[in-house]
Amino acid sequence: MKRFITPFYAFLLAFFIFLLWSTAGKLTSTDSNDEWHEYLGGPERNQYSELVQINPENVSRLEVAWEYNTGVFGEMQTNPLIVNGTLYGMTANLQPFALNAATGKKYWGNSGEEMDGLSNSRGVVYWESGDDQRIIYTNGEWLHAINANTGEPVSSFGENGRTSLKSGLGETAADKYIGSTSPGTVFEDIIVMPIRVSEGLDGALGHIQAFNIRTGELEWVFRTIPRPGEYGYDTWAEDNYKNTDVGGANNWSGMSVDRERGIIYVPTGSAAYDFYGANRPGENLFANTLLALDARTGERIWHYQTVRHDILDRDLPAPPVLTTLTRDGEEIDVVVQVTKQGYTFIFNRETGEPYFPIEDRPVPDSDIPGEQAWPTQPFPVKPAPYARQTLTDEDINPYAENKDVLVEQFRSSRFEGPFTPLSEQGTIIFPGLDGGAEWGGAAIDPDGIMYVNSNEMAWRISLGPSASEEELSELSPGRRVYTMNCAACHGSDLSGNPASGFPSLDDIGSRQTREAVTSVIKNGQGMMPAFSHISDEETESLVAFLYGEDEGTGAAGEDLSLPDFTYNISGYSKFLDSNGYPAISPPWGTLNAIDLNTGEFVWEIIYGEHPDLMEQGIPQTGSENYGGPVVTASGLLFIAGTKDGKFRAYDKNNGELLWETQLPAAAFATPSTYMVEGKQYIVIAAGGTKLGAEEGDSYIAFTLPD
Repeated sequence: MKRFITPFYAFLLAFFIFLLWSTAGKLTSTDSNDEWHEYLGGPERNQYSELVQINPENVSRLEVAWEYNTGVFGEMQTNPLIVNGTLYGMTANLQPFALNAATGKKYWGNSGEEMDGLSNSRGVVYWESGDDQRIIYTNGEWLHAINANTGEPVSSFGENGRTSLKSGLGETAADKYIGSTSPGTVFEDIIVMPIRVSEGLDGALGHIQAFNIRTGELEWVFRTIPRPGEYGYDTWAEDNYKNTDVGGANNWSGMSVDRERGIIYVPTGSAAYDFYGANRPGENLFANTLLALDARTGERIWHYQTVRHDILDRDLPAPPVLTTLTRDGEEIDVVVQVTKQGYTFIFNRETGEPYFPIEDRPVPDSDIPGEQAWPTQPFPVKPAPYARQTLTDEDINPYAENKDVLVEQFRSSRFEGPFTPLSEQGTIIFPGLDGGAEWGGAAIDPDGIMYVNSNEMAWRISLGPSASEEELSELSPGRRVYTMNCAACHGSDLSGNPASGFPSLDDIGSRQTREAVTSVIKNGQGMMPAFSHISDEETESLVAFLYGEDEGTGAAGEDLSLPDFTYNISGYSKFLDSNGYPAISPPWGTLNAIDLNTGEFVWEIIYGEHPDLMEQGIPQTGSENYGGPVVTASGLLFIAGTKDGKFRAYDKNNGELLWETQLPAAAFATPSTYMVEGKQYIVIAAGGTKLGAEEGDSYIAFTLPD
């Protein structure tokens, strides 16, 4: 008796063959809980995974599964995505790529094309609608859309696959620096984009912009520096909205979205200029504000301003996290925002009502002429800060060789708590300009336990009169441009401040070509923004000065941009001892677990180490750290982020170190975890150059042995 294939079974067989053909060369994994489909793990940005294969009992057996070398050395802060077995990441020069997530084999990657502008990239966005699968990424002022399977531009998006991030910022943004560090946030067919702007008086407006993810067209704009007649306009000077002397109030750190409610949560940064606000009296809404916006229209639902009239660069540094807490048996959906000061603000997602009380407390006055510091600031009653709030001369580093000098510097400086304004004599800023918490943000598990790494670094900065036109006219043209634009970071003597992340420019001609230096000035690189406001003539003079070829003096001509503000900072200077270590006593970095339901700490440990100090018999001090943790349902917390180049796993219940490994380079990035073909992996980008770490170009994945 013959057996025949019926039409139905023939159809099934054909369909199965089609599936095999269409997925050839790629892995498939359709469960989003098994992968890492969005920045920081999902729209809630909770940096949490339900995976349990790697657990406290076996984590010590982790081994390298694969390593992918991008070939581009530099700062990589990317939190990679893993979708359908494919890993999507970014190189240090902002080139997207796709890998087989199980083997590290490259599927595609941009290679060698000229970049429009440089900055750090913390990741990409994956979006799909049927067969239309896209990767959205940024480079310079451009938002790009490419085919997720081929890396080719999506021609129907904007103009030939890109659209400008200046689209909704108005005419004043045309010649100003715009970039983007963090991935956008998607709601339906809308992507809402973070942007970076200059933090000087040349800063562009930092309005929140939403684009159609299919077409690239601008969908809506929320103005963070309101126009006349708009809510919040009266919290600024009359003409600040015109962007002639004030900019910023931008979101650069990313957002979260409640897709069921249609609400997007947007934290903003300070207004520019960051450290002197005499030209912008008032509270300055919506700078330093957590905004709850209608994701479809951009309309404000509620807001809370965490710092009023910011003059200390107290940007909200990380995306807010959405979670659910329990109080008196009632479940409450909340949004959680960490800050540089070490505070945790928690609000009802729908109403903005604080979960714990927030008190207005008096803060110190400014003694700088013209400055009007806001007299009070908000302080959450709970949880307690995860960073120290007070310092005395008893808190100076006991291991410092020049401790007596440091004590005298501290005593001669102004410090009256975390909101002490800058002063001509010099002010201790603590917690420092990089936190407390920073852009790595916090992880929160379903039990409402928040895990956040924190810096304990003091900065010492003075605020004094800017150079006058007469003083500038006595300088050579290139020195004049350098003094006005570069000296605050790289020092008047070009020596830089490597410990603060600002390299020396002394003898740069022996290390970089003129073309490379000119490109960095015009396009930016790493955390340095593009100085697009500098004319070609000024750029040529500046490069000549850096190469020791700038001579002569003369009155500043109309073609050279003179400062129109009266005070400027001495430089971005950390308070360090003679050996480059923090001038204050340890710990210099911590890792904290806080029960947000009750506001009580679960545990706190010292995080990070300086191996050279430990070799001298000095106990673990902790260290500065950049990049956030990932927590898993199995009870693990994975985190890197320290200059020592270690990648570590802790027991999330008690902070016990369970595993650590030495990476080929420091990893100032947040890891991702995922499962393909029945195996769980943990992957991290190791290419950090912060804190003077050596360059790297690796993405490294770990898994358990077979």
